[in-house]
Order: sequence, then structure tokens, then C-alpha cells
Amino acid sequence: MESLRNITESIISGERISREKALSLVDAPLEELCSLADTLRKHFCGDRFDMCTIINGKCGRCSEDCKYCAQSASYRTNIDEHTLLSTDEIVEHAEKNAAQGVLRFSIVTSGKRLTADELDRVCESIRAVREQVGINVCASFGLLGEDDFRKVRAAGASRYHCNLETSERFFPSVCTTHTFAEKVTALKAAKRAGLSICSGGIMGLGETMTDRIDMALTLRELDVKSVPINFLNPIKGTPFEHNMPLSDDEKQRIIAIFRFILPDSFIRLAGGRGLVADKGEGCFRSGANAAISGDMLTTSGITVQSDNEILARLGYTVKL
Repeated sequence: MESLRNITESIISGERISREKALSLVDAPLEELCSLADTLRKHFCGDRFDMCTIINGKCGRCSEDCKYCAQSASYRTNIDEHTLLSTDEIVEHAEKNAAQGVLRFSIVTSGKRLTADELDRVCESIRAVREQVGINVCASFGLLGEDDFRKVRAAGASRYHCNLETSERFFPSVCTTHTFAEKVTALKAAKRAGLSICSGGIMGLGETMTDRIDMALTLRELDVKSVPINFLNPIKGTPFEHNMPLSDDEKQRIIAIFRFILPDSFIRLAGGRGLVADKGEGCFRSGANAAISGDMLTTSGITVQSDNEILARLGYTVKL
């Protein structure tokens, strides 16, 4: 096997890691792998850290059957459901986040896609946030079409989020009500509409490390620069409620391998950080340089204040 240092140097010189070499990282010494992933992060991204927060703009009653999700109408998970939040409620949340120094705020809604009326209403909310708060707005409204994405962009959003969740091979084991190809189509349409794209997945669904690497390679093909990495938090009532949580070492290995495949992307710790003993600090030393701070959609997260303390200790600077 080619040495990790040689692989690292070839990436720094501009070479893309091959699938074969990426697969070889699965058995590489963890400490060296994570250290060199951090070297790549410093070379390509410096000490810039991209922090965002999210709001659950519409919760539950989702028609999709994603087996990890508490919001699916297919499962009984006892979450607090609500329809689309009002503009005033969304603006209030954005103001609270901006006051904590958060620079990027994402509105996330449940369902395969918003209706035309819901989209008009949430675009009004985006305009209000941009005008009244000034914070950057990201959107996650499901599998929209290109014309809808242009409306979202015109309202003032700069980034669109749609997770691939896993590899194309494993996706049918996670969801049967929409396809991997539909997600790729939506991401490409959002990009054509002038939005930057944010896409990643969930680790611990039952996928293999090969599946994770294949998903990362797809993200590279799509030129995704914001890559959320979620660690499954098994929710009671979902088909994946008994999945075993990943070890902290495996989480760091995943982050490091993603850095080798996506050297200049912002690899973002997202859901499941509360399951990591050090709140993700080891991952931030292994190639991760972004995070969703605060609470997730239906689970608790890490506070902005706590994240700021960790990032200051590690020498990161939060900026766009």
C-alpha cells in the first residue's frame, strides 16, 4: 500500500485520490490518518470554520419512509409536529442566532417537497430574515424543481441543502418513496439556479465503509463544498431504532477519509454530535472544519457557546 504521506502529498500537489486508494484508508493507522487529514484541512482551508444553525420550519407528517427519521408519518415517534412556522417566528429565531455570532441560518422543512403555497410563504420568510436580520440564509425544502429553486434564490437564500444520505447502492435499504437519482437531480437543479449546494449523509444506517466512500465520491463529482456528516441517533419507533451507534474512533476515521476525498470542502459535523464523548473535538482535529451548532431537527445538539469555546481552543476562526 502506498504510504499515507505520499497520498497526502499527491493530493496537495493537485491529484484526486482514486477510489482504490480511498478504500485503502479504511485499514490505515488511525492516528496518522487523522493527523494527515488535518494537514490537508490546513493546506486547503486554513483555519476558517463554517458554523451554521438550523430551524425546524415544518415538523412531522412526512410522506417519505426514510427509516432513520422521526418525522416520517410511517412511524410512531411521539415528536411535536407543527405546520410551517410564520415569518415572525422564523425571524425571531434568526435574530437570536445572529446575536450569538452565527453567520449562517438554515430553514429546514419536512416532506418530499413544499407545496406552491408553502414555498411562497417561506420565501417571504427568507426575504424578511435577509432584510431584518442580515444573516445568510440556507434552505432545505425537499426535492424542488429548478423554477422553485430560482424563487428561493431570488428571495435571498444563498445555499440549498439536500442530503444524499448514503451511497446509491445502499439507498433503497434506507428509503423507498424517492430515489437517490431524484436527490442528485435536485442538487443539480439548485446549482443551475445559482445556489451553492450542501449535501452529505448519515453514518450508522447499516452501510459499509465502501458505501460511505462511494457517497463521498459522488459528492466530489457534484462539486459539493458543504458536506454535513450525521451520526445516526437511533430514534425509538423508527426501523433503525436498534442500530448500534458507531464508535468514536470510527467517526474520526470517516471524517478523515472524507477529507482525503474532498480536500477543499467544509466537512460539517451535524446530527448525532451529542453521542460523541468529546462533543466532536477529535473530529475537528481529524479534518472536520464546519458544524451545525445548537439543536438539530428533533434531537438536542451542542450549544453555540460550547462550540465557540472548543473552536477557540483549537485555533479556528468562524467566518463565511
